[in-house]
Amino acid sequence: MEFDRQRLLVVSEELDEAELAALKFLSLEHIPMRKLEAIHKAQDFFEALQEKGMIEAGSLSFLKELLYRISRIDLLAAHLGSSREEMERELQIPGRARVSAYRYLLFQLSEDITEDELKSFKFLLGKELPKCRLNSKTTMLNVFIEMEKKGILGEDNLSILKSLCAEINISLLKRIEEYELNLFAALKRVFSKLHFTIAEYRDLTAEEIRKTVNVYQSEDHKDKDCFVCCVLSHGKKGIIYGVDGQEVPIQELTTSFTGQNCHSLAGKPKVFFVQACQGDACHKGVTIETDSGEQDSSVETDARFQLDCIPAEADFLLGMATLQDYVSYRSPSQGTWYIQALCQHLEYSCPRGEDILTILTAVNQEVSRKSCKPNAEKQMPQPSFTLRKKLIFPVN
Repeated sequence: MEFDRQRLLVVSEELDEAELAALKFLSLEHIPMRKLEAIHKAQDFFEALQEKGMIEAGSLSFLKELLYRISRIDLLAAHLGSSREEMERELQIPGRARVSAYRYLLFQLSEDITEDELKSFKFLLGKELPKCRLNSKTTMLNVFIEMEKKGILGEDNLSILKSLCAEINISLLKRIEEYELNLFAALKRVFSKLHFTIAEYRDLTAEEIRKTVNVYQSEDHKDKDCFVCCVLSHGKKGIIYGVDGQEVPIQELTTSFTGQNCHSLAGKPKVFFVQACQGDACHKGVTIETDSGEQDSSVETDARFQLDCIPAEADFLLGMATLQDYVSYRSPSQGTWYIQALCQHLEYSCPRGEDILTILTAVNQEVSRKSCKPNAEKQMPQPSFTLRKKLIFPVN
């Protein structure tokens, strides 16, 4: 640890005021804002990271990620024994990135915004934010923080920022839209790699959802091995909403594909991933002692099932973003925590032969680690299944 402290000291002396502010901003999911606001030296920031367990003896992975995010590759190479290429490989592994995609997006926007554009943001936000917070020394990161404090900016609340960007610089708006679209594009990319035929439907009313389900219920799936349906919407306990605000019971979706209602999928896995709130309650975190033991992830068999007589409800998997009665956290247009973790773990683990329940357990672990400001709310996904064998999605 003494060696690490020496390295931290050297790195701290290389960081200027703006870079320290960027590191603090990127760490807001892990260190309370009140504590960060009182920090004015890099050494104190590193101490705060140590107190939160983000820097531990022999492990500087979070610091490496922070330096990579602010493009201080020189410090990575000279003092932390890493490189741009190594960090790019490392951050592709599910669960390794500790800076949220949302917060990194805001940081990137702040880097691209000019002085004149910053003045425009301050002017347009004059009625929303205290004038004392919009002085000449206020940076774009400060503006984002004040917007978050006022509740007009968040991972699931980008509408005001988008409207401001539309007025000030349309290219900034496109960056946000690309971020939102990438969350859905990840689903298409992953399942294309897994050899699924992809069909995408957007902004459906409740009746259009039912009609779409009927189309696939009536299709002949005899040449297919598996059916997957991903739903990204708003919802409450046991239901999802169409864009018209009308309800569709989740059970109605799944029962449409039972062995009785869709004969060509009988005996084949039918998988549903639902990103939607299931109520208004918020999960609170509890402190636990960690266990370093790992489960055996060995797998067997494949996705084909051949039995003469099975229950009509067999071979279903329902992956819910959250438990019943609880909220889930999502972007204005697409899922975030659950869908991002699901895509990352499918993309990483399927080539390694891991079965879907092992993968969803890892998704549970990753999502459960996240917290949502301001009250550190948590989210707990919930898979339920009637699968009769391990389900593996072969890549090759």
